[in-house]
Amino acid sequence: MLASMSAVVRPVQYEDLLRLPEHVTGEILRGQLHSQPRPSSRHARIETSIASGLFGPFDLGGGGPGGWIILAEPELHLGPHVMVPDLAGWRRERLTEIPDGPISVVPDWVCEILSPSTAMKDRAIKLPLYRELGVSHAWLVDPAAKTVEVLRREGEHWILLATHGNQDAMRAEPFDAVALELGGWWRW
Repeated sequence: MLASMSAVVRPVQYEDLLRLPEHVTGEILRGQLHSQPRPSSRHARIETSIASGLFGPFDLGGGGPGGWIILAEPELHLGPHVMVPDLAGWRRERLTEIPDGPISVVPDWVCEILSPSTAMKDRAIKLPLYRELGVSHAWLVDPAAKTVEVLRREGEHWILLATHGNQDAMRAEPFDAVALELGGWWRW
């Protein structure tokens, strides 16, 4: 007679993220540990371009309406999930100060820059999770296709508002008060 054996699976914990090597980014999504190497220099360049286009008019209020806090790669602790979007933004009335550690306030906007190694996770795992958590706007930036998909949450669904490409000047929710020039995003 064979004895029944069962493995005990320990839930993923924050300490598991802390044990990852420094050159690895980790997230806990739906109870699973997801890790990938730090973004490439091209990815970082696009992230910097987007952040710099938004920071002045929306975070500082120079040449735009202000009223936002824009952060690159913030660590979000949202319920059981630990997420690191490429960029995130909060309306200042919702995030009144920036904590030294992780942020537990759901962003109003997130931006994910797709790469071959993260596109499936960004689209199939993180985007639905952002919707469930209450993020109101998301941008998916595809450097290979040179496109930006602009999404707004409406109830239980994401609505694709627009897809902007290549050299277009873009006015995109929730930052449609200022036109953003996409041409510089793809220069490398």
